Amino acid sequence: MRKTLVLAVAVVALTGCGMLPSTTGGGGQEKQGGTQAAQTENAPPETTAPPAEQQTAPPQGDKVIASRETKAEGTDGPTKVRVEITGLLRQGKTATLNWTITGLEGSFNVHNGMGGGVFDYTVSGVSLIDPVNAKRYRVARNGTDDKAECVCSGTQGEFLEKDESASLYAVFAAPPADVTKVNIEMPQIGVFTDVPIS
Repeated sequence: MRKTLVLAVAVVALTGCGMLPSTTGGGGQEKQGGTQAAQTENAPPETTAPPAEQQTAPPQGDKVIASRETKAEGTDGPTKVRVEITGLLRQGKTATLNWTITGLEGSFNVHNGMGGGVFDYTVSGVSLIDPVNAKRYRVARNGTDDKAECVCSGTQGEFLEKDESASLYAVFAAPPADVTKVNIEMPQIGVFTDVPIS
């Protein structure tokens, strides 16, 4: 009885971590499209060779690597904002995205406008998209239950007026080392394409 209980707990834990086949885990990674996922599952196992030279983009620092001005729905009607991505840094098994939003017209709702729902006062709705491997990476969470919080900026009370800025961040599971560019999807803002990972 005790061995059965231990085995059941181990299976549940591994399933939540995405360690068993056909499961998604707490790493924030999702496969896109069924055909490629089926091909990957039926493919023979790959041997792991030591990584040759890891391809990365040049160091980013505070330099803007992608920018966009867009109209969005503000607190009092239409608004205009500028989003500048200042870094997408791969560190081991994680990648950290840093960006700044600046209000250009009206009042922009960062408060709950970039989360995964009405009462989500974070930027957890932001995701990385690997178009080559057809995977979406959602913001990492500090657990697997319904109380798990995103590893990202909190935004409660953030409403940007003209010329006000907010610096934000989000942590993701890192795409494979051979992926040097991803698309970034942000609620209300849209998609940034071919953003380099350093």
